[in-house]
Amino acid sequence: MHGYLRDLGLLRDRRFTLLLIARTVSVLGSAFAPVALAFGVLGLPGATASTLSVVLTAESVPMIAFILVGGVIADRLPRQRVMMAGELLMAAGFFGLAAMLLTGWTPLPALGAAAALSGVGTAIAFPALTGIIPEVVPADRLQTGNALLGLGANASRVAGAVLGGGTVVLFGGGWALVASGAMFAAAGVLLAMLRLEPVARPRGESHSMFADLRDGWREFISRQWIWVVVAQFSLLVMAIQAGHGVLGPLMAKESLGGPAAWSAFLAGEAVGTIAGVTLSLRLRPSRPILVGVLLCLPTALPYLLLGLDAPLWAIVAGGFVLGVCFDVFGVLWQTTMQREVPAESLSRVSSYDMLGSLMFGPIGLLAAGGAAAFFGTEESLLGCAVIIVVATLAALLSPGVRNLRAPQRHDTAPADADAR
Repeated sequence: MHGYLRDLGLLRDRRFTLLLIARTVSVLGSAFAPVALAFGVLGLPGATASTLSVVLTAESVPMIAFILVGGVIADRLPRQRVMMAGELLMAAGFFGLAAMLLTGWTPLPALGAAAALSGVGTAIAFPALTGIIPEVVPADRLQTGNALLGLGANASRVAGAVLGGGTVVLFGGGWALVASGAMFAAAGVLLAMLRLEPVARPRGESHSMFADLRDGWREFISRQWIWVVVAQFSLLVMAIQAGHGVLGPLMAKESLGGPAAWSAFLAGEAVGTIAGVTLSLRLRPSRPILVGVLLCLPTALPYLLLGLDAPLWAIVAGGFVLGVCFDVFGVLWQTTMQREVPAESLSRVSSYDMLGSLMFGPIGLLAAGGAAAFFGTEESLLGCAVIIVVATLAALLSPGVRNLRAPQRHDTAPADADAR
């Protein structure tokens, strides 16, 4: 208990608390989106699973295309301003989607364009987030800071899964997307209030964007544990995008009861992430990447249960397991990246991480609709589970994944030291 109280002492830092609130509000906006967008699009006249695949792919492709640019920008410019710009772009994208659903003017190219705008915003904001945390949190409190940020984000996911589903049921997907846009805008305003000291960048001759990307690639590829896990996640995310983005909602619509059932699954997953991030506050494995990769194996469980047509309570429990495992992995991964990668390259390495992890996501989204029609929804979900297990077992063959050790931790600083 004393350890948890010391962890919470970080909340006395005004800068960290402001970043925490901004991140929490932004994730709350994101949490409304999956149910609102999925059932808003599927509810359009003549819409099919392929229609939803196209809209979600239109969001994912620009996010992947611009992620490396976002990493270079975040290593060159104040990361606070870069994050703020990303949040405002996401707000604009979701306001556009909401306006189309509410007015009934929903041509597919326009829906795709609005979704693409939100994807660009994500590409700009995410690498800056990874890099800004060490600017706010002391080096010996990085795992605590990542865990507390994750706790706020996951609480938002729980609330968003419940409130988003309820808003869709009561008012429709358009109004849920309005709420999402408003929250992204609020996060942008909160980030504008964050005051950080200018970070000294290495001096020297100016580099082109290509040179910056090349230097970031060298940092990325020089660490086997990074590129192996990123390769693993390229396949995991492909399966998860197909399962979460298309196949799961389609299964819910066909046999589980529609938006309310899918919201229950997402809520179970979100509650699991809260449990996972609470666990990660105190979990200090000597081999953090090995533990994180092992925790990816149980994440296949919800797709297995969906594919076997299990009862809803079991599927929700599977979502809970997925949430626990992925969130512990996320905290261990972020903290290890922030400790092992030089600060001046961190956003670029993070952008390569995100690019590699997400690059097959659009394939999963595009293939999901066709796979459901050709093989069947249940069979396609079982295929997602198989992909997750095989990719994870392959990653465990890497010595870099198995052998990387965390530095020895010394918890000697008093809790008062966090009040700055």
